[in-house]
Parts: sequence; C-alpha cells; structure tokens
Amino acid sequence: MNSRAVAEISRRVRRTPSPTIIVFAREPLPGAAKTRLIAKLGAANTAALADAFIRDALNKARALGMPLALAGDAAGGAANSRYFRALARRNRAALLEQGEGALGARMRRVIEPFAGRGAILIGTDTPSLPFALLRRSVALLRSAPVVLGPSLDGGYYLLGMRGAIPDIFRGVRWGGATVLADTIARLDRQRFCYALAPSWYDVDRWSDLLLLCADLRRPGTKAPDPCPATRRVLSRLGLL
Repeated sequence: MNSRAVAEISRRVRRTPSPTIIVFAREPLPGAAKTRLIAKLGAANTAALADAFIRDALNKARALGMPLALAGDAAGGAANSRYFRALARRNRAALLEQGEGALGARMRRVIEPFAGRGAILIGTDTPSLPFALLRRSVALLRSAPVVLGPSLDGGYYLLGMRGAIPDIFRGVRWGGATVLADTIARLDRQRFCYALAPSWYDVDRWSDLLLLCADLRRPGTKAPDPCPATRRVLSRLGLL
C-alpha cells in the first residue's frame, strides 16, 4: 500500500468525516481487458470499452463528494502506470496499489486502511449503475457495518465496510456464481450484520453487453446519464 496515498486520504477524511470511495480497476490494455468480449469487438475496441467503464465509475464516485481513491492493477505497479497516474490526477483521487495475490487479498489490502471510518469499494463492470443506487449504498453503510451490492451473475459489484473487518476475503471461490452466497454464509457464521444494496448487472460477456445496449436505448433512460463515456464508445462501434 502506498503510505503517501493513505496519508492523503486520511487528511481528507479528517476534513470530511465520510466514507472513502475506492474504485478498483485493472489497466485496460488491449488483449488483457474484458477478454470475453474480444472475439466480438477486437482487442483495441474492447480495451477502449474497458477504459470507458473505468472513467464512468470514477465520474460517479467523484460526484458523491467524498474522499476518493483509485486502486489500480498494472504491470509494474499502479504508481508507475501513466494511465493510472493521469486518471488519479484528473479525478483528484489518491492512487493505491492493489498488489499481488488473489482477488480477496487485494480487496482487503486496499479497504483495510480506511474501514475504521468507513470505505466503499466499487468495481468498474457495472457502467449503467444509476448514481442514485450508489448514493443509497453509502447511506446503508450508516446503519450496517457491511454493505454488499449483489450482481446478477452471483457476485457483488460493491462492498462497504465500517469498523471491524469480517473474515470474508478467503474461503470464497472468486469469479464463480456463488461469490455472494459464500460471502453471506461467512458473515452469517460470524454473526456479522450486513445490508444488501439493490441488485445490478455486470458486463463481462457479449450477452451482458447486449443487455447494456438495450438498457441504454430505452426511452427515458435514467438521468443523469450513468455512463456517458461508455455510451460514446458503444455509439462509435455502432451498437447504439
């Protein structure tokens, strides 16, 4: 963990006693980003879409007006990534390292320094998530020490924590259809209170992308636009 980034977030939290919002992202390199979409879109277009997902997630997180951090995963480290450094600077976000290890270990590593005062970790795979639902998740953290945002694929798109950290980052089959169920089972065994935010859908596969496009084409789609950067890329690709 970058100690300077943690110290900067701590100063912001002291000025504004609210949860820290952490956007958890992987550098969108062609051929390595959203690999299940490459067969349909090509490596370069898929990377451009992944980049748009990240930018839209940061835009919504920044709009909450709370301390913001960007937890990056990049070859050579996020601190050495021109991509992540530029994004962090543009969004006035502290830049954190996800580090090595399984997904659970990386999530715990970035959330642990901020959980005492509250932290909300969001991924970038739910570009159409309405801002109002993100704000509702923040509100839930005031009444529950753990908040989970279920995704329709069986995982979760958001994790909020305040106070002690429960043992939920191991013993979970990451990437499978039972991530949420496994996590809730561990919380129940530890008698740890939690709240569920509204469910939403991830965009990982071609069928998910078609759902996203249909969602964005609906008349009267959510305002404000939840994913303007994503919409621009999809329009350029002729999918909207």
